[in-house]
Amino acid sequence: MKYCHRCGSEWDGGGKKQPGPKDICGSCSGYLHCCLNCRYYEPSAHNQCYIPTTEWVGDKAGCNFCDEFEFADRSTEKTGGQAGDQARNALDSLFGGSDESTRNLDKLDDFRKLFGD
Repeated sequence: MKYCHRCGSEWDGGGKKQPGPKDICGSCSGYLHCCLNCRYYEPSAHNQCYIPTTEWVGDKAGCNFCDEFEFADRSTEKTGGQAGDQARNALDSLFGGSDESTRNLDKLDDFRKLFGD
C-alpha cells in the first residue's frame, strides 16, 4: 500500500502506477512525488538516497522531477505515535511510573530533608 508521508492517507492512484511531479495528497495537500515518499529515500545515505548518482534535493517534502522516483510501498500506515507510546510505557515500567507531579513532590521533599528545611 502507498501512503502519504505527511498524513498517512492511502494513495489509490486512480489507475496510475506513480504520482506525477505536481500531484498532491487529497487529504493534506502534501506533494506525493517527493523524496519522503520514495522507496530510495534513506537519511543516512549520500544525498539521502540509495541511488548514489541522484542530484541533491534540498526540500525532501517538496515536489521534484527525479527520474529515479518510485513510490514506497509500505505495508502499514505511520506508527510513529504508537512506537513513541510503547517506548514511553517501557521506560515508565522500568523506572517506576509516569506521575510527574508525585515525582516532583518527592524530589522537593528530598531536597528539604537534605538541607534541614
